[in-house]
Amino acid sequence: MGGLPSPGEANAVWKGIWHREVHDSTAIEDNTLVQREVERLLEEGLAVGNRSLREYLEVKGYADAAEWVYGQVVPSGHPRTGPLITLADVRMIHHKAMAPVWEVVPHPDATDRERPGAHREHEIRPFPYGMTPPSWPFVPGEMGAWAEEANSLDPDTVTFPEQLAALHCRFEQIHPFLDGNGRAGRLVLNLILVRLGYPPAIIYKRDRDRYIRALQRADAGEPGTLAALIARAILHTLYQHVIPAVAGPARLVAAGGTRNTRPEGSGSSSRGVPRPLASHPRTRRPVAQFPCLGRGVQGQPLGPKLT
Repeated sequence: MGGLPSPGEANAVWKGIWHREVHDSTAIEDNTLVQREVERLLEEGLAVGNRSLREYLEVKGYADAAEWVYGQVVPSGHPRTGPLITLADVRMIHHKAMAPVWEVVPHPDATDRERPGAHREHEIRPFPYGMTPPSWPFVPGEMGAWAEEANSLDPDTVTFPEQLAALHCRFEQIHPFLDGNGRAGRLVLNLILVRLGYPPAIIYKRDRDRYIRALQRADAGEPGTLAALIARAILHTLYQHVIPAVAGPARLVAAGGTRNTRPEGSGSSSRGVPRPLASHPRTRRPVAQFPCLGRGVQGQPLGPKLT
């Protein structure tokens, strides 16, 4: 067994991930739909609750973009070809996420050229903690450099979580679009992950403050906290959504014959982690053997799992 199961092969697994990510990633941006309302909207097309039209469209747009991202999973036995990510991918994600709400409630400052999927042509005010995004004429060049860095990621090194965190932080620093950069940035992060054979990282609403503080530290050149948060989020998706589906009602994993005993600590030992479950599409190595999922920043344990 190699690579993540595709949405077509494991619809129930991906549906659970989809519902959870759509709710929490939009909630981080102050969308007020609760989990049940998100699920009714996605599954039945029903706008239940007393929310604004904008909020329903924000959820629908993010859901469309996330569904496209999940469709980029590399099928088992078919190594990925071509670049890991392109600027066209980034624009596609932003367009899918923002177009539904933009058609009804466009950004009041947007020009005709600043549509969803197009780079901003406005300056962004400094963030509250002091970081200032680059001036808009520099955005295309900055995003070109960002894409080069993304395609140089090496998932086989123990510093991969830090590389990934720095890349995610840099995207948010550039702020390439007029609006929706946080949502687009998390979707782009997950596109990179699923194309490398990892589960998506879901940043939960309850962790919003930790996530923002971690981004602030990464802005200051210290990506370790953000790296640990992302690595734990990957593991949480694995244990919460993927392993139970693979293990079945008895919580047994046929491939390894080991019981799913969720480790309470870092997972620095692969004991109790099923193998193989998901593997890098180039090397076909199980995720359980990847340095970045067995260790935290610079080879240190990740610490307690998210609950």
